Amino acid sequence: MTCVMLVIQLATTIVPYRAEEITIPADVTPERVPTHIVDYSEAEQTDEQLSSEISKANVICIVYAVNNKKSIEKVTSHWIPLINDNTDKDSSLPSNCSAKNLKNISELFYYAQKAVLHPTGPLYCPEEKRMKPACIKALTRIFKVSDLDNDGILNDNELNFFQRACFNDPLASQALEDVKNVVRKNVIDGVCDNGLTLKGFLFLHTLFIQRGRHETTWTVLRRFVCCLFLHDRDCALSPEELKDLFDVFPYMPWGLDVNNTVCTNDEGWITYQGYLSQWTLTTYLDVQRCLEYLGYLGYSIISEQESQAAAITVMRDKKIDLQKKQTQRSVFRCNVFGDNGSGKSGFLQAFLGRNLTRQNIISEEHMSYYAISTAYVYGQEKYLMLHEVFPDFDVLSDADQACDIVCLAYDASNPHSFEYCARAFKQYFMDTKTPCMMIAAKSDLQETKQLYALTPLEFCRKHKMPPPQAFTCNTADLQRHLHQTHHHGHAPVGSGSLCCFSHARLRCNRCTFCHLQNFINSELVQTGKAKLYTAILSRHVTQADLKSSTFWLRVSVGATVFAVLGFAMYRVLLKQRGSNANPTFARLVPKSFCAVLPTTMVYGVNPSFQLS
Repeated sequence: MTCVMLVIQLATTIVPYRAEEITIPADVTPERVPTHIVDYSEAEQTDEQLSSEISKANVICIVYAVNNKKSIEKVTSHWIPLINDNTDKDSSLPSNCSAKNLKNISELFYYAQKAVLHPTGPLYCPEEKRMKPACIKALTRIFKVSDLDNDGILNDNELNFFQRACFNDPLASQALEDVKNVVRKNVIDGVCDNGLTLKGFLFLHTLFIQRGRHETTWTVLRRFVCCLFLHDRDCALSPEELKDLFDVFPYMPWGLDVNNTVCTNDEGWITYQGYLSQWTLTTYLDVQRCLEYLGYLGYSIISEQESQAAAITVMRDKKIDLQKKQTQRSVFRCNVFGDNGSGKSGFLQAFLGRNLTRQNIISEEHMSYYAISTAYVYGQEKYLMLHEVFPDFDVLSDADQACDIVCLAYDASNPHSFEYCARAFKQYFMDTKTPCMMIAAKSDLQETKQLYALTPLEFCRKHKMPPPQAFTCNTADLQRHLHQTHHHGHAPVGSGSLCCFSHARLRCNRCTFCHLQNFINSELVQTGKAKLYTAILSRHVTQADLKSSTFWLRVSVGATVFAVLGFAMYRVLLKQRGSNANPTFARLVPKSFCAVLPTTMVYGVNPSFQLS
């Protein structure tokens, strides 16, 4: 920041009418801010030039001669009204100085800088002799951040935390007592249980301002942005707790649609998992807003970082991940396409564990077009974000095409529903490398033949996609099917539930487990097994053999060896597939967020986001 100082000099005959422009370097000023001084004289310059200079100045200094009555009278009759008409800058007390004797010259420029860097106007109302509401609100937030145990009192440890955060220097024990004694003498209930209350905290800052130490309060305000997360160990945020959490914000950042975007408990309260998921979604969609939120929550203070930008990690481009067939990102984005009435909204809500009964109580105005929760990929927890794309589009935007996997949902009971999915796939995704899959929604209803040249299964085979996955949200056990991915990433084959997105590959590729499962359950293998079993029993095994313990021992050993070898082969294939084809789904990811502060019920902020 550069302080521009305009000096209005009344015309005299002793000194030159106007001095040259001067810049005082930052390293010789107490505030470490360069100051550019521009002189003005009405004897040489016009009113238009004066107005121009006033608009550019940060601070204005009017110089008059104390031995010239006309000069003094013109300050109040002309110059101050003129300046007030052109600017809303605060006025300050007069200062006696002498250029001849060099009296108070450096002090003049110090107070000029101070008026810019630490203005009184935003903090204090001198007529009412109290702090302004905005200042009180900001300091209240700071008090809540510093109150680590959330008991409404700043104890000695918390006061030292505050002192270190703002001034990088803890207070000595006697200094702490002196501060509390000052508050005790002036404010009732300013000190409680040997700790500083909010009332006492606000009094101290009022006292600083009244004594001209504006820089103390401004240092605190500029260092702190605040956070408070009341938690009662139920791993869910009630409406009261959510309001209390965002009380430190200047506005409510989350609307009621958030409760339909993330996981909630049976009462509709956002769970801890849902809380983390919403932060992940916010970061993915608008990283600048996430940084703003982190500022309000005091991330840089609690994590002792220079700024909330330390929460962001820039990762390599997704194209490189695809080339190397591996990634460290852990947020998967899935765009869901489908015609009106195809069941997209139900699909998103079902991913969050809500069946039709719970979905029917969601009002239209609070419906969300996003859903985000966690899933497991190779034993690692990942975030999966679903985005419902509006069907009435002429040209698909880049944002709607920029995803990691595409779901094309159609109503299996509506004969006209599949045509939209086929058209969207052929128009936008057929020639891309984006993995795609078909969802046959409302599979609990009577399936109807689709009025399209190819059946959905034939269409998927032609374009080398997995077969359509039957799906219904008319079940109370949907969440288990959606998240049954811990070992192999897919819902059970033939269960009628959704094939997990997290193992989707380039269309025709599915995970090794599913290939083996499909092969084992195929009609060819089952028929061959039955025939072999019949042949063995009818032709080669005698009644005596069936009763022989030696025979059954050989059979058991052979079966065991076969199972062990088969499992070992499966593990080798799966390991190779995991290392070479790890899905590349996320651009922006939190590794961890909101670590619990020790010995408290308050959640702090400790995110580590990754941005590609």
